[in-house]
Amino acid sequence: MGVEAGAQAARSRALVVLRMRSRALAVALLPAAVAVILLAGAATGRLVGPGWDAARWILTPVAVVVLLAAAGIALVVARARPAMSPTIPITEEAAPDLYRMVRDLADRLEVPAPSAIALTPDCDSWLEDRTHRAHGPPPAEEHDDIAGGGRHSHRRHAVAPVLVIGSPFLWWMRVGELRAVLAPVVAGTGPSAHPDIAAARRFVRGLDAAVAVASSPHRGPVSRAVLAGVGWVARLLLRSCRVHAAEMERGVAAAAAERAQAVDYGLRIVAQEQVGLAYAGWDRLLTRVALPAWRMGRWPSRLDAGVVAALTELSRRDRLAEGFASRLGERPACDLLEEPGAVDEAASLLAARLFHGGPAGPGPRWSPVGWSEYPEEVVDRKWRIDAARLHRVLDAMGVRPAPGSAAPNTSGPTLSRVLDHLTGAADDLTDRAGRLTHRAGESPFTARSPEPPPDDEEDLSGTTPRSATLAARLSAELSREEATATPSPPATAPFPAASSSTSSPATPDPAALWDDRTLPLFPLQPPRTARELLADHLTAMICCAAMDTAGATPGLDWLDGPTLLHNGERTADLAPKILTLIEDGDSTPLRAWLAELGIRPEKPVRLV
Repeated sequence: MGVEAGAQAARSRALVVLRMRSRALAVALLPAAVAVILLAGAATGRLVGPGWDAARWILTPVAVVVLLAAAGIALVVARARPAMSPTIPITEEAAPDLYRMVRDLADRLEVPAPSAIALTPDCDSWLEDRTHRAHGPPPAEEHDDIAGGGRHSHRRHAVAPVLVIGSPFLWWMRVGELRAVLAPVVAGTGPSAHPDIAAARRFVRGLDAAVAVASSPHRGPVSRAVLAGVGWVARLLLRSCRVHAAEMERGVAAAAAERAQAVDYGLRIVAQEQVGLAYAGWDRLLTRVALPAWRMGRWPSRLDAGVVAALTELSRRDRLAEGFASRLGERPACDLLEEPGAVDEAASLLAARLFHGGPAGPGPRWSPVGWSEYPEEVVDRKWRIDAARLHRVLDAMGVRPAPGSAAPNTSGPTLSRVLDHLTGAADDLTDRAGRLTHRAGESPFTARSPEPPPDDEEDLSGTTPRSATLAARLSAELSREEATATPSPPATAPFPAASSSTSSPATPDPAALWDDRTLPLFPLQPPRTARELLADHLTAMICCAAMDTAGATPGLDWLDGPTLLHNGERTADLAPKILTLIEDGDSTPLRAWLAELGIRPEKPVRLV
């Protein structure tokens, strides 16, 4: 499909959508038209008689009601705020080279340049229409025509969409690669300027926003009843034009891709490989590195810089990625920003908001952390907090060291205390009581503590009774802590605009355009099961013992997250040994590993 064929297909589908809008308007006006005919017939003496009078008395109120309902629905559709992606706005003063590159790309593609640039903490790029009045006033456009002349004069009425760029692309890709990746995206501003396509998109976005307004639960009963009808009509129209709107967007994408073929075609093939690599590294960085920090109230302030380290490590480990590291000698795309550090920090905070639901700004319980501080501030602290929680649960269960145990005291925070309990060397009466409590579904702490999730019964079916009891109580304790935690107060500026020190651009407040109550918008992982919580707490206790008795240190692996370093080298994976302990109650493989590294489980460890 060529450029003209794709654009023609998009325009034809847009006309179909607009015809559906016209048909909906015609249906709304039909009762009024019939009522006007009946009233005119009565005035001229042609439509008289009891039957015509009854028809007039019935249809005239119906026409008024339908007109009022149609006007109300049209008002809701027109005034409803379309969803806007949370992004970091980038002013031209903050990135003149980036704006220059995008404008040059648009000139080569012979399409209008995007009206603005914004960043998103994700591996994707797109065009977003923000011409709705709820999104703020449209940006002023500069034209190089004089007295109505010039090649841009015919585009005065159209405001180009905003170009949204994935922030990981800026840090990982080189300038040429970023240009090649953005070429098909920027080419989409051409079809977007067509009046029919723009009108069809506004109609579909308005319907979608009206459905969101009607679905809001935070309204009174009267408003909900009225908006229920609005939502029904909007959903009906959306279902009617869904297929045609999708085909319209496919045509726009095909036309844009075809137009971009002439720009950096060979480089774009290589750049697409970098897109896949960036997505893989970004996902690992968020789930393995950022998520543990977010869970304990810290947010890494240089996520985009971290993705470069993660992808470099992935390139080193993956034989298929050989040669990618040599690209690092070329100019990175983040050099197109005046203050890449400030942009990275803003994108990192937004990523924490979207993927974890953190507060809008730094606070006492939500503070940034640098990569150099991550091992001590996050890894070490996380392990000691989990170890302390594990011993609190054991204290509540009344677990005592086994007879002849090397643990120095009854409640000492030692690894031996945990191992002895899970291997069956502790008091059988305590274990039996704990098992009965777990089966009864009672809280191990207070009557108000939340019970373990229903899925825990199936999740813990393959574990020993003691492991199941301890895991269930750990899950209940963690749920109780999360329920009683006091959220940090939100900051006044949820998404700081990245701008140079000499510029303070007037940008709309994104907080008014999306609902904070829906956070996180894109949760990274489902809640951890009781088995996973027990494994995490056992790992934390073992690492604390290794640090306090064998000189091990906390470390950061860019792809796997927190790791334990012994003599400067990463230790072997503990997961199989811990799984054997949880499922079979056998600590022999784990004790052999502890002896090999010189870790002394009978020694007390330092907790938070």
